[in-house]
Amino acid sequence: MDRPHRHRGAPAGVLLAAALALAGCTPAGDGPAPGGGTGAGGAGTAAAALGELAVAPAGSSSGYERDEFGRSWADTDGNGCGTRDDILARDLTGVDREDGCTVVSGTLTDPYTGTRIRFERGRSRIDIDHVVALSDAWPKGASEWDRSRRTRFANDPLNLLAVEARANRTKGDGDATEWLPPDESFHCAYVARQVAVKKKYELEVTKAEKAAMEKVLADCPGERLPTGGKPQAPTAGETAADPGAPGAPADPGVPADPGGRWST
Repeated sequence: MDRPHRHRGAPAGVLLAAALALAGCTPAGDGPAPGGGTGAGGAGTAAAALGELAVAPAGSSSGYERDEFGRSWADTDGNGCGTRDDILARDLTGVDREDGCTVVSGTLTDPYTGTRIRFERGRSRIDIDHVVALSDAWPKGASEWDRSRRTRFANDPLNLLAVEARANRTKGDGDATEWLPPDESFHCAYVARQVAVKKKYELEVTKAEKAAMEKVLADCPGERLPTGGKPQAPTAGETAADPGAPGAPADPGVPADPGGRWST
């Protein structure tokens, strides 16, 4: 980005726990803390989910075009706002918006570098990153999808993070064998999110990619899978080839976005 005799003298808490267990309930406080684990490789962890992903050599990248993933930043949650502004509003603090949608300013605590970045529309050093890059997904299953599914994937908040532009563009379309965030404290959460996305969309991993993910998750076996993101079926207009709507312009000091309209 995922436990709980002799009847006489038994403490009331024990009896309550037993009753709840029989009823299929878990007493408050007994479950894993938000963002915490359930033990090494336990159910609901990124490590467990990684073990369920199909492993296969990457297929051909032939036919890949970003237009295959529909219109840039489509409104797939039906709130009337484009996905880019939805993610900025989610990930930034102190957000100012105009017209009810467009984020014009705010501050990002960048998960990839650990730095704080001021966002001002028109002078952006912030990208919206596809944690599993579109061009990485293509040869690992997405080439077989219809355009509607690809558009949902490209706009799924589970697969999107607001991040520092330079770090994102250094990443390109690399998977876990080629790139991890500069801030090592985010490695576990980053790989867990990649696993969650690949599990949700039934994407394959290569043998080397799985090994790289396992190496990261070995340091955090209880890392939970992140959840969220329920993009709706897009309209015909949103699945059509993009006419060229630009992404947010970046600071001149930031490497150019090779894709032009999407952040990677």
